[in-house]
Amino acid sequence: MQAMTRSDDSLESIQQLIVTQRYADALQKLDGLSDSIRQDTQAHYMRAVCQRLTGCYADALATLTEMKARAPEHGRAHQEEGHTLRDMGRDAEALTAYRRATRFNPALQASWQQQLRILDAVGQTTEAQRVRAQLDYLAELAPPLVGVIDLIAQGALLKAEQLCRQFLLKRPADTEAMRLLADIGVRFGVLDDAQFLLQSAHTLDPDNVRVRIDYIKTLRKRQKFSDACSHARQLLATSPDNVQFQSIYAIESMQTGDYETALEMFDRVLAVLPNDPVTLTSKGHAHKTLGNYNAAVAAYQAALVNAPHHGESYYALANLKVYEFSDDEIAAMQSLEQDANLAHMDRVHVNFALGKALEDRQQFAESFVAYAKGNGLKKSQSRYSAAQMREEFDAQRRVCTRAFFEQRSGFGSAAPDPIFIVGLPRAGSTLLEQILSSHSQVDGTLELPNVLSLSQSLRRAGRASEQPGYPDILTTLSASEFATFGQQFVDDTRIHRQDAPFFIDKMPNNFRHLGLIHMMLPNAKIIDARREPMACCFSGFKQLFAEGQEFSYDLADIGHYYRDYVTLMEHWDAVLPGKILGVNYEDVVGDLEYQVRRMLDHCGLEFESACVEFHRNARSVRTPSSEQVRQPIFQSGLDYWRNYDTWLQPLKDALRPGRGD
Repeated sequence: MQAMTRSDDSLESIQQLIVTQRYADALQKLDGLSDSIRQDTQAHYMRAVCQRLTGCYADALATLTEMKARAPEHGRAHQEEGHTLRDMGRDAEALTAYRRATRFNPALQASWQQQLRILDAVGQTTEAQRVRAQLDYLAELAPPLVGVIDLIAQGALLKAEQLCRQFLLKRPADTEAMRLLADIGVRFGVLDDAQFLLQSAHTLDPDNVRVRIDYIKTLRKRQKFSDACSHARQLLATSPDNVQFQSIYAIESMQTGDYETALEMFDRVLAVLPNDPVTLTSKGHAHKTLGNYNAAVAAYQAALVNAPHHGESYYALANLKVYEFSDDEIAAMQSLEQDANLAHMDRVHVNFALGKALEDRQQFAESFVAYAKGNGLKKSQSRYSAAQMREEFDAQRRVCTRAFFEQRSGFGSAAPDPIFIVGLPRAGSTLLEQILSSHSQVDGTLELPNVLSLSQSLRRAGRASEQPGYPDILTTLSASEFATFGQQFVDDTRIHRQDAPFFIDKMPNNFRHLGLIHMMLPNAKIIDARREPMACCFSGFKQLFAEGQEFSYDLADIGHYYRDYVTLMEHWDAVLPGKILGVNYEDVVGDLEYQVRRMLDHCGLEFESACVEFHRNARSVRTPSSEQVRQPIFQSGLDYWRNYDTWLQPLKDALRPGRGD
């Protein structure tokens, strides 16, 4: 702690030298710092400022390159690069740096002002108008809220929340403060609070476009797709030619399964912005979900032609699973990965895409390095704790005993509609869903968040009152409450269904909440999709999940998670005998028809040959396995992990029985 204080004091004294324009003295004092303090990001920034202001432009750029390698999304580093390039008379390059600066930190007014100066000078009036609007927004904003935006950009969310709440105590009806606090809530994953704030702000100021857009996005994150689409449609009606509103409506239409409308909207956007990489990538996602492989590839490749730094498009190609990268594409990704200006998530996407590309070339050592880099970048921003997750699993076993269920026999809704497929991701759940959804009586949906949302609501209800937390709160709930939960689940998920009497929810993480599921839907069917541990865990390590699988960014974490999952499933089998059908991926590959018959029998369904010919099913598939489940079953991937065996010791140790953690 004392070392940290000395670091802060040293940098503060150097800051004072810079304020008084004693740049040479500041540089000398920076040189005298200890190695650890000299590597501080703020020390790098101060050095670059002093180097620029003393005319050492090349040194300043070199310092900023090193700084960006450590903190690629540090907005002020890119702003300082812009200032340096401006002072060198290189305005075109400065404009690019300023644009990056405001993308990473929208509160940097100096970068907006410099963009406006350059754009006005070269006559780019449309872009200048957009920048001027952002400057006007910041000028009208209360200074504390500009500070909130700055803190959010720096990742200082707790400080941003504190400042925003202090402001709202003085001005409780300020809709922009409510919007920013909701943004912080979304980043913390407190989505219901964020939705309430945005809904309140929208009621107070229904014409506030920023609030409306954030409200739509939050509804989507909560997977309230119908509501989000409705609000997006209303927003578009206020200005039908607004390309931003068209894009939002396209995204929300896609979430509700209306791909025809989504593609129509994307094309309308591209008619005005033909090179927009985000729209092209989203269009590719729509085509991928529909099974239009060639159209998806064309859209992703078009995005990269127009935006070579757009890492998501590279990963989207890799995530098709059957796409093979060319030599030129691999070289481009390798070069891009070395670019200090590459944004954090672009770097993550590129590393995962490189891992897949090199894997296809059987360059397994290089492939593993790329996968490990991508996972390391994701883990650096994660707060996941294997020990905390194990405590949650232990709590389920402590509360949901056989006696607990016997004492509550007959609780819940009698609805037989849902079929839950649970397990770990990459264990074959998409394959099982594709098989069952090929039956005439079963609708496939997607990974529904409803059970997880309910568990979070119960957890918060316990914290906000004198009731016990989740899962202990389950012991206090009545039969009617469980029945309400069950019926609400059936009602809320109807938007994802067609007309079949049964439907599938394949959210893997629902295995953590089977006690809750059984209590609210005792007639629901449950299938546990299981895969050989090394194959399952390493497949998860190679996959960049959109969200919700934070254990997958570390080989040891994913191994611990697998063992804890098996232990919890053994508990469910013991206290709910016969409730859950275990289906091993390897058994499905070995004898497809027998396993199909087992699953159909468990679900009370007659055998239909279409389930064996599941790859002919043309339904939309949103998971990473979308292209794979459109092909017949193959055995070549069962032991594919062995190609990486040399680097998987942490996973083996975590999976080994009798570990001491």
